[in-house]
Amino acid sequence: MIDILTALFFILLTIIVFKFSLLVNDKFKIVFLNPILLTAFIIIVILKIFNFTYSDYYKGGKILVSALGPIVVVLAIPLYKNRHDLVKNFIPIVGGIISGIITTFVSITVLCKLFGIDEIIFLSLLSKSVTTPMAVESTKMLGGNESVTILAVIITGLIGAAFAPIVINKGKIKNNIAKGIGIGSAAHALGTSKAIEMNEEAGAASGLAIGLTGLLTIIAVIIFA
Repeated sequence: MIDILTALFFILLTIIVFKFSLLVNDKFKIVFLNPILLTAFIIIVILKIFNFTYSDYYKGGKILVSALGPIVVVLAIPLYKNRHDLVKNFIPIVGGIISGIITTFVSITVLCKLFGIDEIIFLSLLSKSVTTPMAVESTKMLGGNESVTILAVIITGLIGAAFAPIVINKGKIKNNIAKGIGIGSAAHALGTSKAIEMNEEAGAASGLAIGLTGLLTIIAVIIFA
C-alpha cells in the first residue's frame, strides 16, 4: 500500500512540475528553459532537498515509462492522415534520413578522434540520435556503455527540441515534411514532440523519421560492428 501511495505521489509531483515548466517556458520563451529539461532539473532539486532516493522516485517513474509504448503508438494517427504525402516523397525522405545518419557517424568519429575520446565512449555515442530502446540495443552490439548512450540520447533530444525552431527559421525551411524529417532523424521522440507542436504534417514526418532512422542505424551498426 505504501509503495502504491509513493508511486502516485511522485507521478502527481512530476505532472505538477511539468505543468509549471510549461508555464515558465511559455512566459519567458528561452531556449534553455525547455519544459522537459526544466522538469528534470526541478525534480532533481526536490529529491536532493527532501532526501528522496532515486529508487523511491522510480516507483512512480516506471509507471510513466511503461506508458510510453502505448503513447508512441498515437503517432500512427498523423502518419495515417498524411500517408499520401509521405509516400509521394518517400525517396527524398529516405535520402534525408541516410544523410542524417552519415552526418552523425562522421561527426562523432571526427570529434572523438580529435579530442582523444575513449573507444568505449565513442561506441556509446554512435546511436545518440536514435530513440532510447534502439539506441541501447545498438550500443550492446558495439560493446559500448549503455548509461552513456542513454545520457547522450536525452541530451541530443533536448538540444534538438530546443534549437529546431531556430534552425528552421534561420534556414527558412518552409516544407513541413522537410521540417519533420530533419527533427525526427536528429532528435528522435523529444524532437518529435516539438514537430507536433508546429503542425500535424511535420509531426507525421518526424514520427516516420524516428522509425526509419532507428532501423537504418541498427543496420549501419551491424555493418560497422
